[in-house]
Amino acid sequence: MTWGTLDEDALKSARELLGTKLRRDRMWWVRTLTEDAIRHFAEGIGDANPLWNDPDYGPSTPWGTQLAAPTTLYAIDNTVVAPRLPGIQWVYAGTEWTWYDVLRVGDAFETTVTYDSLEMKGGRFAKVWAMQRGSIDYVRKSDGLRVARAYGSTARTPRGEALKKDGSTKYAPRDKYAYSPEELDEIEYTILTETPRGATPRLFEDVAVGEEMTPMVKPPLTTNDLVAWYSGVNGARAYGGAYGDVVRYHARHKDYEISKTTGLKQSTGRAHMEAELAKDVGMGGMYDMGPQRISWCANAVTHWMGDSGFLHRLSMRVLRPNLVGDTCWTKGTVTGKSVLDDGHAAVDLELCAVNQRGEVNATGTATVLLPSTEHGEVRLPLAGAQAE
Repeated sequence: MTWGTLDEDALKSARELLGTKLRRDRMWWVRTLTEDAIRHFAEGIGDANPLWNDPDYGPSTPWGTQLAAPTTLYAIDNTVVAPRLPGIQWVYAGTEWTWYDVLRVGDAFETTVTYDSLEMKGGRFAKVWAMQRGSIDYVRKSDGLRVARAYGSTARTPRGEALKKDGSTKYAPRDKYAYSPEELDEIEYTILTETPRGATPRLFEDVAVGEEMTPMVKPPLTTNDLVAWYSGVNGARAYGGAYGDVVRYHARHKDYEISKTTGLKQSTGRAHMEAELAKDVGMGGMYDMGPQRISWCANAVTHWMGDSGFLHRLSMRVLRPNLVGDTCWTKGTVTGKSVLDDGHAAVDLELCAVNQRGEVNATGTATVLLPSTEHGEVRLPLAGAQAE
């Protein structure tokens, strides 16, 4: 097996684990949704909804308590299921989420993670790359119910010298974007006038197919935004840790690069915050995290649906990096309305995330359960909450 190469020996080793349950020593940040954990995650995605941020607000809602934003579960398990293939870069590709209940303050979780598939790909990212997928069940300790299931997809692509030999650049470096005063005014105005629907129910009967969500904007990405995300979701754990922890980690696992400048072993996860490393892995510059951007899209949906709605499904594909300095607009359109077999009134949404250049960097769909004058309130937990 050649380090950093998708050769047959490396792929055989990765396939040996297919269908197995995996240890998650490095893939979690919190186990219990405390007030602080909920707030830290919300701040990490710029979500000002008082349902997550204000412990005194939740008791007045239909849920009777403070809730956590649905994708706070990334802090319970980050959904990267991509074992082995040392020296091959992780590029987060997307998540398919299904929630069966809301996340309440005080909820504690155990997870079961299964490595489901490995597919070989080729083309845009590199001549040869792999896609690894896995499923994560989030089981609430207090009652044994499965609150959510996620399917995480991670692309494994060449990096460093292997990427250069491949002749691919993934995404070319680009100059920093110069915003016009009008663009900055629009971003600021949109943020300052952004309000969650909150206590005013969005009724199923009042929603029309073709209706558009109010666009939500995340301002030009900064390293502070990245630090806020890391603080809420995983710290340095997924990248081997910090201080002596990372030295011990690298002694056990050979998934690191040797800096040509310093000679130090370094995690390529640092590419999110170090420009040279970012270019080395083919991202063109410092960039956001895939789950971070997916959480921005969830943020837009929960603002739109209000306190009485329930985000049941969210399926997102991450298409290209959102670089430091890029703005991200989340937009959504109602594509369907239906009554589910269990009697819930459901609305389907098509979502996309677009940067200031007009480039689409994420696409997906969502299904929201809404209160209805005919079909009643949202009733949880849903049937799928029974863990298998």
